[in-house]
Amino acid sequence: QVQLIESGGGLVQAGGSLRLLCAASGPTLRNYNMGWFRQAPGKEREFVAGMPWTGSTTSYADSVKGRFTASRDIGKNMVYLQMNSLIPEDTAVYYCGAASPFRPLNRPEDYNYWGQGTQVTVSS
Repeated sequence: QVQLIESGGGLVQAGGSLRLLCAASGPTLRNYNMGWFRQAPGKEREFVAGMPWTGSTTSYADSVKGRFTASRDIGKNMVYLQMNSLIPEDTAVYYCGAASPFRPLNRPEDYNYWGQGTQVTVSS
């Protein structure tokens, strides 16, 4: 059983940066695909970034490419999302998820474990 806890959200002006953290307890994240998703009010949870368990190339949603960078530290069992050049459309609750290997990275229904989320608000 993986337990995930996100932190690092907050209020930031457009053009600013935030770094989200996801701390995991339980099994090592080495054996899981890890993903970041977000959900704005009245909208479905959408894919932001996904990291395969193999450590190969991270994938990103088109809307965040070039602005967001996902990473993980296996030794610390931590996952990160560096968000730069934030825009108001990035406002949402951000979730960290863990999925079994060999599952698609970009579908929330393939993730087995979720954190409670952290609010990111970008003002214009």
